[in-house]
Amino acid sequence: MLNLSFMSIHLDGFSCPPDVLDFFPDNFQQEAKNMAITLQGKAAIVTGGGRGIGRGIAHVFAEEGAKVLVVNRSEAAGQTVVDEITAKGGTAVLCQGDVKSKADMEKMATACIDNFGAIDVLCLNAGIFPQALLSDMTEEMWDNVINTNLKGILFGTQACIPQMKEQKSGRIVVVSSITGPQVGWPGLCHYMASKGGANAFIRGASLELAKYNITVNGVSPGSIMTEGLAELGGEALKEISDIIPAGYIGEPEDIAYALLYFASDQSRYVTGQILVVDGGQVLPESPAAMGDA
Repeated sequence: MLNLSFMSIHLDGFSCPPDVLDFFPDNFQQEAKNMAITLQGKAAIVTGGGRGIGRGIAHVFAEEGAKVLVVNRSEAAGQTVVDEITAKGGTAVLCQGDVKSKADMEKMATACIDNFGAIDVLCLNAGIFPQALLSDMTEEMWDNVINTNLKGILFGTQACIPQMKEQKSGRIVVVSSITGPQVGWPGLCHYMASKGGANAFIRGASLELAKYNITVNGVSPGSIMTEGLAELGGEALKEISDIIPAGYIGEPEDIAYALLYFASDQSRYVTGQILVVDGGQVLPESPAAMGDA
């Protein structure tokens, strides 16, 4: 058996000892490149791209070759992310908009086509999670969360479907959550309902769009180190880390790389799936289980 454990392959420059190349077909370099998960040349939309997980997604997608339309309610926050990406040599453009607005989502789709000529990837990430116990929850609070987290997914998808159908290809990726579909938290009933709905939407939309070569998949994050979580402070963060089998809180990039696969050409035969990315957070029966691990 040939042992190639010493061989170093770099897909960009492709370097390895010359005699080793004799063992491989002439097209090996190209085949190796084809296996790399990349968004090179793709046009990608990221909603809620101005902070937190969305910011991480926008950066990773750009680093992997995508031209990114950063969609955000706050123009200043969105522009900051665009500037960060372009400073590193990536391509990004800002589209200020609110996912609750059907008109804004149609403007978003038009902006992506006008700037990049296509809509290859739609990442529906925008979401809010204000806390309110049921006894204190107003109709306005409920509607704001459902409209942002769930209606926003509908409007974003509807706006981009015509272009994806015309292209006969597309990747729609949704950021869901473990909170709702897998676990619960007091004061987040509206948020949990929206994420359960998001998972159901993924499955239904995947059935409708599969015949157009459009896939719909999602990622359910666990505890991720966003600006909001960081504000909880050291002791609270330690308590969260202690119940995660991996032993630490994830970063936005951990979610972004999972979405990268669903957004890539390599995932063409995967649709209607939701991947939990949580460091094992949903696995223990109770905190006591971690003490026995």
